[in-house]
Amino acid sequence: MWRWKCLAHKLAFIGFGVVGQGLAEILRDKKQSLKQNEGFEAEIVAISDLMKGSIYHPGGLDIDTVLQVVQETGSLENYPETPGLIRGWDSIRTIRETNADTVVEVSYTDVKTGQPAIDHCKAAFEKGKNVVMTNKGPVALAYQELSQLAQKHHVQWGFEGTVMSGTPALRMPAATLAGNDITEIRGILNGTTNYILTKMEQEGVSYEAALKEAQELGYAEADPVSDVEGYDARYKIVIISNHVMNAPLSVGEVECQGITGITLNDIEKAKAEGKSWKLIAKAKKENGKVIASIAPEKLDAADPLASIGGAVNAITYQCDLLGTVTLSGAGAGKIETGFSLLIDLISIHRQRQLVSI
Repeated sequence: MWRWKCLAHKLAFIGFGVVGQGLAEILRDKKQSLKQNEGFEAEIVAISDLMKGSIYHPGGLDIDTVLQVVQETGSLENYPETPGLIRGWDSIRTIRETNADTVVEVSYTDVKTGQPAIDHCKAAFEKGKNVVMTNKGPVALAYQELSQLAQKHHVQWGFEGTVMSGTPALRMPAATLAGNDITEIRGILNGTTNYILTKMEQEGVSYEAALKEAQELGYAEADPVSDVEGYDARYKIVIISNHVMNAPLSVGEVECQGITGITLNDIEKAKAEGKSWKLIAKAKKENGKVIASIAPEKLDAADPLASIGGAVNAITYQCDLLGTVTLSGAGAGKIETGFSLLIDLISIHRQRQLVSI
């Protein structure tokens, strides 16, 4: 008899931007506590980034050196030469030919097509490798296909960070609400829009002024369309529907309306009624299927989502046995999203701890 926990996890990073570096920092800073408390050890053996370059060493890369080189020079090409070091492999070759057992997929991905991350997942699964990721596109657009492929090859697929960053919107219901029939899920799944609406309500500023401040603080992109028109939240409710409610749902089936039409006058009228405007993502079981939508709603003060302010995310599960359960927390951030990848890795590790005969 033997246990997988005796083996260090070998990781290949596909992409090494803010989130990838966040995970690398966590693995470095918490190395001893993870080993002591979880029996978890990991070593980064490969990194392939379209802009920063690619390095691979089967014996492992030095995390401190990798982070220092990238943060000081922006390029993995400046990682020092080491016997056995291989440079220049593209993402697919890195996935297929390195000795990594788990792929950390954090590449820049087109959310409309899910590529190249969908192909990265397929390549990993077909080689018997696990994948953890934060890219929404592949999960929202190809959930059924990729889930079946992972099952076929007996590997794990972790994507906690695709919905609420490190806040366990997917893991919590699976682990702690088992046995309940979850009939409806409602959530504030986009921190940018929630920040804008909170700013308008609390400070009486216009939508345009609130958006500008959100951009200055880094909550909103220079092109904020994905956030303010509700597209980001639409991808997330599709992921939740497929994974938590076990209900196949495509992005095109979700009605979507953003917050660009909400005026300061609308905000003030709602306040006079004791209500708050929120962009609500909703998935509800109706007649044997799930109906989902993204739209602004005026919420009564008693609604658990009404008091969620700023860039915070929150989600409410309506359960037949437990009633209403609400979870709130960070929906973005370098370390928070890095943590979402870590918890997926720990979950894979715990599966490995099962005794094999």
